[in-house]
Amino acid sequence: MYKSRRNFVKKSGVLAALSTLNLTEGFAKTVSYAKEAEIELCLAYFYGLQERKIALSKQMGVTGAVSPSSPWIAGLPNAKPWSLEALKAVKKAYENHGLSWKVLEGTPQLDKTKLGLDGRDEEIENFITLMRNMKEIGLHIICHNWMPVISWARTDFERKGRGDALVTAFDYETIKDQPLTEYGEFTEEMMWDNMEYFLKAVIPEAEKNDIKLALHPDDPPIPKIRGIARIMRSADAFKKMIDLYPSPSNGLTLCQGTFATMGEDIPSVIRYFGKREKIFFVHFRDVRGDQWNFEETFHDEGKTDMYQAMKTYFEVGFRGPMRPDHVPTVASDSNEHPGYSELGTLFAIGYIKGLMEAAKSEV
Repeated sequence: MYKSRRNFVKKSGVLAALSTLNLTEGFAKTVSYAKEAEIELCLAYFYGLQERKIALSKQMGVTGAVSPSSPWIAGLPNAKPWSLEALKAVKKAYENHGLSWKVLEGTPQLDKTKLGLDGRDEEIENFITLMRNMKEIGLHIICHNWMPVISWARTDFERKGRGDALVTAFDYETIKDQPLTEYGEFTEEMMWDNMEYFLKAVIPEAEKNDIKLALHPDDPPIPKIRGIARIMRSADAFKKMIDLYPSPSNGLTLCQGTFATMGEDIPSVIRYFGKREKIFFVHFRDVRGDQWNFEETFHDEGKTDMYQAMKTYFEVGFRGPMRPDHVPTVASDSNEHPGYSELGTLFAIGYIKGLMEAAKSEV
């Protein structure tokens, strides 16, 4: 009671002072905006409509969903994932469970596009169709990546972390001598040329349909895996990518764990891209180690100052979707889907919510 009355008196005094300057209305609008604009916490649903996860999500007050446009989620196994039929059905399936689809993460096939092979124009047309249909259902963010053939890569999915929780890990030494893929060698120059071709084709359509393309960094961010160059492995690479086609629709998914393995200073990265309104989506996680040898951690034990990171998001005005990304598999939970322990997510969301509350109060 004392705290509430004290805050009321302080706010009343501020408003009274502002009113003498004829600024009260503007101040009220700012306060209203700050109250209404919140970071949108989400969980990923890559393995269908998991009943326990949905129940836990709603109990935690997290109703944002992130997933691909997989038609089978909605009982349409034969529908094209870029079709309006599939998108409507997937959105409806989430709504039926009290969830709101916020980000499409996991695009239809784009390997030919990323490698510059025959058939890429058809893939790009499907991608454009996807964006047009996303606009129809009110979905506006796509998390995509530039990792063909070998996407997210780990060499260990059962490394013991704190208290013997299971975490995912990567050790370059275990894969460095693996043979080329069936596609052979692809240089950095080739990968950049293919990206430019893609961006020039899709960004104009993204602008027309109010779609934000949020590029995810290469994970792990090493120069090459099995002959295929990985070019999105530094903050400078993202600056270059954005400069290839400057547009309000061209930005990034700020995956903190991956940027941390790059050796980047996370608050500095958030500040640079956030001030330019280029952060469309956030993967909030942490690691220990570097790009050659690392393991994922609980949110409170990695190399990043997570509070400073969260505070910086608020300072730069980021109010988009955020999810905890990978979490350790904890006692009594299944490691069937490494990184997506349902119980491990409880700790992650609680920790993130605490950071958000503290950061908001300070900023």
